[in-house]
Amino acid sequence: MKPEQAIAAFVYNTTFKDLPAEQVAVAKKQILTIFGAAVAGSASEGCETVAEMAKEQGGKPESTLLVFGGKVPAKEAAFVNATMGRALDICDHIQPGLHAGSAVIPTALAVAEMMGGCTGEELITAVAIGTEIPLRINRTMQVIEYDGFDPTGVVGVFGAAAAAAKLMKLDEKQILNALGLAFNRSGATYQNNIDGCLGVRIMEGWVAQAGIECAKLAARGITGPKNFLDGVYGFCHLFGRDREGVTGARIVEDLGKVWHLTTLNFKKYPSCGLTQGSTELILEMMGKYGLTPENVDHIDVDVPEGTYNLVGKPFVLGENPKVDAQFGLPYCIANALYRKTIQLSQFEEAEIRDPAILDFARNKVTVIPSLSLETRKHYSADITVYTKDGKKYFGQSEIPPGTPKKPLTDEDFRQRFFDCMVFGAKPVLQERAESNYALLGRVETLADIRELIQAFTM
Repeated sequence: MKPEQAIAAFVYNTTFKDLPAEQVAVAKKQILTIFGAAVAGSASEGCETVAEMAKEQGGKPESTLLVFGGKVPAKEAAFVNATMGRALDICDHIQPGLHAGSAVIPTALAVAEMMGGCTGEELITAVAIGTEIPLRINRTMQVIEYDGFDPTGVVGVFGAAAAAAKLMKLDEKQILNALGLAFNRSGATYQNNIDGCLGVRIMEGWVAQAGIECAKLAARGITGPKNFLDGVYGFCHLFGRDREGVTGARIVEDLGKVWHLTTLNFKKYPSCGLTQGSTELILEMMGKYGLTPENVDHIDVDVPEGTYNLVGKPFVLGENPKVDAQFGLPYCIANALYRKTIQLSQFEEAEIRDPAILDFARNKVTVIPSLSLETRKHYSADITVYTKDGKKYFGQSEIPPGTPKKPLTDEDFRQRFFDCMVFGAKPVLQERAESNYALLGRVETLADIRELIQAFTM
């Protein structure tokens, strides 16, 4: 069986009973995280705009816009909800840069509602499948292969299409076509992140939207390339550059027997995954050495070149300061030093423009692309702090918080959820926070997940 056919069979055949308990637990954490992120993200620039656009465009009222309410075509609901889920960059992620849940979960919710509902077990199954497939493709890739393409836009669309196809109950042939069509939608660029534009969150919406479009087309007999992985112009050639490790066989190795959901990372801080370790490290060094803005002269941060290119450039505010801060390591370091605890509100424009923090980020934090870190882990960072009394303190970060080797606690997830409810500034949803948290905790028992969707709608 060809690798592409193996994936289609996996999507078609996998049921909730096939999911190991630890994979179910991770999928539930994804769902909890994305619902919280969407509520908080709804207050971010551009999110209400895309919600309004979806309503203005009209069309068949298939699926609900979270937070804002109202029904629009399923692909538009997925687009808006995924945009909100990614807006604050507090969704699940994995190196080198895949954000699966914030596209896959809105896709699954929109399709489930379009199809007349589904059980909580069916939702979890679709989310697990829709995450597992892009994880498998992404794990074969290195930063050098992506070369500036955004991994979410490149491989996330396979996951969105798989989740949509599963809940639409497509057969294996239709699923294969949906995935082949999805390959035609692979794309997106990290230039969004570097330029600090809203394209970062919009791209997530496009991935979710494309997943539904591809599944709908396949359901009506539209065909896609059958050899979208190993074909002469398939994924492994175009994106993997024919490197030995990027093959269809490697992607489907032990498919259905070994799951990779437990490799997912969850954000402790509301900024790019490449800033997590450095943020945690500077906080630790502050506690250990008594570092303060008053006694620090300057800080050097050594990182791999890929990290520097994405988050390490000198800190400049453009049209979207929030995105600049989320993807600005100098700001994250300065913010931690001055404020000592990290909160969602610190990535709002008013707080980003604090003169003292801006000055420190621009003039006293230097991020350095270091060849010596290229042989270490993707998230590696070395921080050297020089104090005004001539002392020097050094720290290293290899494993950021929220990774499998340094996981967040259940209380961390709970606290983040309630922080999101408050940050979202929607009084009705704040009042429902406790009951909604409990509802998410038993999502697998729900007879119809439309109950969950309504709970998060104004």
